[in-house]
Formats: sequence, C-alpha cells, structure tokens
Amino acid sequence: MPLYTYDILPDGTATPTTGTSPTGKNGYRWFHFDLKDAELPKWVNAHLHPIPAGALLQTETRPRCDVHDGGLMLNLRGVNLNADGPADQMVAVRMWVTDQTVVTVRMRRVFAIEDLRQEIEAGAAPDSSAAFVETLASRLTERIQSTVFELADQVDDLEDAIHDDDDAPLPENLASLRRTAIRLRRYLGPQRDALMALAATDTPLGNNALHRRELANLAMLTVEELDSLQGRLTAINDHHAAQAAAAQNRNSYILSIVAATFLPLGFITGLFGVNVGGMPGVDSPAAFAILCLSMLGITLMTFVVMRWFKWI
Repeated sequence: MPLYTYDILPDGTATPTTGTSPTGKNGYRWFHFDLKDAELPKWVNAHLHPIPAGALLQTETRPRCDVHDGGLMLNLRGVNLNADGPADQMVAVRMWVTDQTVVTVRMRRVFAIEDLRQEIEAGAAPDSSAAFVETLASRLTERIQSTVFELADQVDDLEDAIHDDDDAPLPENLASLRRTAIRLRRYLGPQRDALMALAATDTPLGNNALHRRELANLAMLTVEELDSLQGRLTAINDHHAAQAAAAQNRNSYILSIVAATFLPLGFITGLFGVNVGGMPGVDSPAAFAILCLSMLGITLMTFVVMRWFKWI
C-alpha cells in the first residue's frame, strides 16, 4: 500500500484518501510508494502502462525525462540527508505524472518530499500536477545547491590555508572532498540533462516553461560549480604533491652533498685502518694530528671544488 495518498484540488487543499484508482474526482491524486512495498508491482501493473510501470519499479536508476502517452516519466536525484549514509550517496525519486495522477516511488526517505507533504497538509499544495513536479524539482535542487556550496566553502578554506602557509601539511579531508565532488558530479550531470530536457519538452502538463528553464539553469550552474571544485581540488592536491617532492629533493640533495664530502675521508680512514705492516706514521706521535689536518684540508678542498662547479 502507498505510504500516503492525497486528492489535491486546484485551490491547493488536499484530502488523504485510501482510494486505489489513479485518478480522483477533481484535481489530481498523488500516490507515494516505497519501492520495497510488496503491493507496488501489483498496483502499477494494474493501473499503468507497462513502460512507466517498469520505470517505477527499477531498483537502479539514473536521472531521466521522457514523455510517454500523455504523461511524463521523470527520475530525479536528491542529496541523502538520512542517517544511513553521506550526502553524496544520493537518493532517487521515480515519478510518473499525468494531468490527474502523480506517482512517486522512493527507496530511501526523501526529505524534499516530506517537506512537500507538510505543505500539502497545511493547505498549500501545488495546484496542478505540473506545479507538483516543478515544486519537488525545486526543493531537490535547493538542497543539492546547499550541499555543493558547503563543499565549495571547505575548498575555499583549503586554498586559504595554502595562501597563508605555502608549506602547510596535506589536509586530512582532501581525499574525502575529492570523492564527494566526483560522486555528486556523477549524478548531477545526468540530472542537469534531465531538467534541460524537461525545460525543452512540450509536456502535456502545463506551459510554465520559464520556471522549468530556471530549474535547468540552476542545475547547469551546480554542475559547473562541481567541475570547478574538482579542478580546484586537483590543483590543491598537485600543490601538496609538488611541495612534498620538492622537500624530498632538498633532503636528497643535502644527503648527496654530505656523502660526497665524506667519500674521500672514508677512503682515507679505510686505507689507514688496514692492519698490515709498513703503515706510515705508526711510530710517530704526530702522525694522528697530521692525518686529521690532512682530512680537514681535503674537506675544505672538496667544498671549494663543489662551489666552483656550482653544485652547492
């Protein structure tokens, strides 16, 4: 059975109903189902054409907008505000809309629909099925934009940290922000296309093309912002990678200088450390001092040679 069903009149008033017919006496009838409802396949197959019925029963969906037999098949996505996952694991709304019928199906709770239901119960329901679609799409888009803007604020903070300290450490949340932007872009690209198709389609549900075009424009701006965020996050990651590579190169350079300086000294100490007869200076008390001074002179000469060749 539906989660709830309303008969909505043109004046915006609504009455809950238990009727199973797709249409009411006046206005339009809204059915809201859970996809896990065992009665849903029986109801859609009994009252709807097989094509929209199949679209409503799909477990995996992508945003779409198609006109079929005087009605509209529309799938949209919204940010996940449930406690079972992050916002970028988006929730889907499957819709079949005609002049007299609105059927929405969800797998997880959609807060935009819950808000719309509260307005309906308060007597401020959309006055037509077309207005219902536009209102729901607006609520979904508003929440998506809010999520994307919050993501943009976090990216701004990362860029400010680099500006304040060029050697700032790699942010711990950089990888998660990049994953969030990628996941949102994955769904919002098709959603932009679906809303643009909705704006361009001469639907039988009404002629408020201006509002639909505005929704498509907002979706396009959101996708462009996500594309920008992905580029900015990549630039931040590249900056930190370049800083880490530069630090590693500096450390390797210093170690190379130290190794080059001590290489001849190691040779000399190894040579004079052999335990064989005939070693010079064995019986001379000044031999150790002479050896140390010689090694110091070799070190200074090595330093001068490196400076001469501009290695340091």
